Amino acid sequence: MRHTLSVLVENKPGVLTRVSGLFARRSFNIKSLAVGETEQPGISRMTIIVEADSAPIAQVKRQLNKLINVLKIVELHPEESVERRLLMMKVHADESRRTGVLQVVDLFRAHVVDVQPESVVIESIGSLPKLEALLRAMEPYGVIELVQSGAVAIGRGDHSITDQLKEN
Repeated sequence: MRHTLSVLVENKPGVLTRVSGLFARRSFNIKSLAVGETEQPGISRMTIIVEADSAPIAQVKRQLNKLINVLKIVELHPEESVERRLLMMKVHADESRRTGVLQVVDLFRAHVVDVQPESVVIESIGSLPKLEALLRAMEPYGVIELVQSGAVAIGRGDHSITDQLKEN
């Protein structure tokens, strides 16, 4: 089962290593990991996606809570959150292919961020299924290189998990 954890941590050296190490010691493969600062100075948010059964993930959440620099852990459920990823790909796009590539870019509401005589770099932000569909649509043109970020996710509604820190 897929679990998306939003983990608030103090923005200090070594925190990422300790958190990811906890998953490694439990033999969980992290499917996606993204870390960035929040609206609160000194606090970062880690979005971690893992495939695991519910019982082991509950144990990992308890162990995460014991780490010194971990402030809050929330599991985000798909129906109660919004998740996005960034994908950039370089695609063969010489004169004979460029029009077709640009039509696919427009269809997926992606953006061309670099143009060279034989290739273009395309940027797209979206859900994993959208990005996978874009990649499949570009395969006939020849994907030269691909890079993508981990997922970032946020809960829906007017509450914030950082608000919960202020209450504690």
